[in-house]
Amino acid sequence: MTTTSPEQLRTPSDLSAEARSHLADRLNATLADSFALYLKTKNFHWHVSGPYFRDYHLLFDEQAAQILLSTDAMAERVRKIGHTTVRSISDIAGRQTLSDNNADFVGAGDMLAELRADNLHLVESLRAAKSAADTAGDNGTSGLIDAWTDEAEQRAWFLFETGRSG
Repeated sequence: MTTTSPEQLRTPSDLSAEARSHLADRLNATLADSFALYLKTKNFHWHVSGPYFRDYHLLFDEQAAQILLSTDAMAERVRKIGHTTVRSISDIAGRQTLSDNNADFVGAGDMLAELRADNLHLVESLRAAKSAADTAGDNGTSGLIDAWTDEAEQRAWFLFETGRSG
C-alpha cells in the first residue's frame, strides 16, 4: 500500500496559509453539520408515517438529495484551497454541532419542526463560513456559500409552510 503524505495533497493557492487553514476548519465544521443533516433527513424520510406520508416522504427525499450534493461541493472546496476534509463518520461526529435523533418514533410534525430548526442552524454555520471566506479573500468559496445558504433557507421555508396548521 502506498502512503500519501499531507504535503502530497496540498493544492496550490494564492491565499495565505493561515487563511486557508482557518477557512478549511470552518468549512469542515459546516460539512460535518451538512452530513448530519443529510442523515437525519434520510432517517425521517425512511420513518415518516401518517396521513401526509407520501408528501413528507417525497419532500424529505428531495431535501436529502440537495443536501448530499452540497456536501460534495463543500468537501471539494476544502481540497481546492489545499487542505484535507472529513474522512469518516467518527470525524464528522467529532465536528458536528447538530444533534442526532435516535428516537424510535418521531411524529411527522416534530420531524418538520426539527428539520426546519436544523436547516436554520446550518444557515448560521454557513454564515460563519462565508465570513471566513470573505476575510480570506476567497471569492470562489464565498459565492458557493451564497448558493448553499439560499438552499438551506428554502428548505427551512418549505418545512415551515408544510408544517403550518391551516
